[in-house]
Amino acid sequence: MHSSSSSLFSPLSTSSTAPCPASPTASGGLANIKVDLLVVGASFAGLACARAAALAGLSVMVLEKKTSAGAKLHTTGIIVKDAVDSVPWLAEVPPALVRRIEGVRLYAPNMRHVDLHAPGYWFWATDAPALLDWMVDSARACGVDVRLGTLFEQALWMNDRWEVPVLHGPCITATYLVGADGPHSRVAKVLGLSRNTRFLYGVEHEYQGARMAPDLLHCFIDRKLAPGYIGWALDGVGVSQIGLARRMGQNDANALRLAPFLKKIESVVSPGDAPPVAVRAGMIPCGGVLPVVARDRALLVGDAAGMVSPVTAGGIHTALQHGERAGEAVARFVRGEVGDPATWFVRSYPRFVLKRSLRWAFDHFQSDWMFNHLLGTPQMRRMAELVYFHRKGGPLPKKD
Repeated sequence: MHSSSSSLFSPLSTSSTAPCPASPTASGGLANIKVDLLVVGASFAGLACARAAALAGLSVMVLEKKTSAGAKLHTTGIIVKDAVDSVPWLAEVPPALVRRIEGVRLYAPNMRHVDLHAPGYWFWATDAPALLDWMVDSARACGVDVRLGTLFEQALWMNDRWEVPVLHGPCITATYLVGADGPHSRVAKVLGLSRNTRFLYGVEHEYQGARMAPDLLHCFIDRKLAPGYIGWALDGVGVSQIGLARRMGQNDANALRLAPFLKKIESVVSPGDAPPVAVRAGMIPCGGVLPVVARDRALLVGDAAGMVSPVTAGGIHTALQHGERAGEAVARFVRGEVGDPATWFVRSYPRFVLKRSLRWAFDHFQSDWMFNHLLGTPQMRRMAELVYFHRKGGPLPKKD
């Protein structure tokens, strides 16, 4: 179960923090702002949720602590075709922000590789910072009040509404609260919900002028350099992206260095002589959807809920899809058509049963010898198709 029955929820203690003032002060202080839905985090999930709720007629506000939604991202920004097919909003994305990747070149630890394609299947490489900034503008055009540079610190349950005091601004009262504020969600902490504890740690460099076979997502398996995950490279939008991630143990973050990886792959991927134009790094949840992601009039979506594939670490598709559905569910609740989504909607979150099993197997039995010997076999190809193409497969690959 992803949530408890609403009868088991208890209000947050309000004794230590004063609620929002009921009206403007005599000296001309700011009045409360009342909204139907308050979303914390201008993420893929948060913006999809906010936009869907606004389109359904709700008054919606988004709080984002960063001054730009696209700043300091921890995502490679790859969007699978399934998302493009199932999320209508993506049809509006400006073409300049995306680039099609037609297939996957998967390398064994000994650098032998197979090319994987599926009929009619492709990925989008994206300019992820610009894409999120565009999504903010798009949400605003739908009536969402997006407040950048605004930190969420506390939520108080008062008078049958959430009251959220904001530093240097009016207090916000909301009928419903959604946390979409990333893998270390402050909303989850404040509301006493489950929090992510299992992570991959990743680092990615962006280069101009890197050399590699185009139109492919290059993926590298190596238990020493990337235990529990992979390295990758692709020609993205205006830059090439080269990265590496590994399963996190205690004090493992310092063990992740890109230089040995770049040295190993230099025969097929070369960043060139110039230094990277950008570097991003961060934690990626890999434990699956968390046990308790909702309470009365509040729920988590996206990374905050652990809504990331335990195998591929991909989360944009599920973030957009379930974020949008969450916004629609909250709108139906506010209109009195259904009960609190905290008691029913979160049951629809992906369970990742098979992928959690694959994650467990990869963590415990990853073997360079196995991948070196089995990469070109039909069985291994089918497993790779399951991971990359969701069971959609093409002709048997040629082995180099």
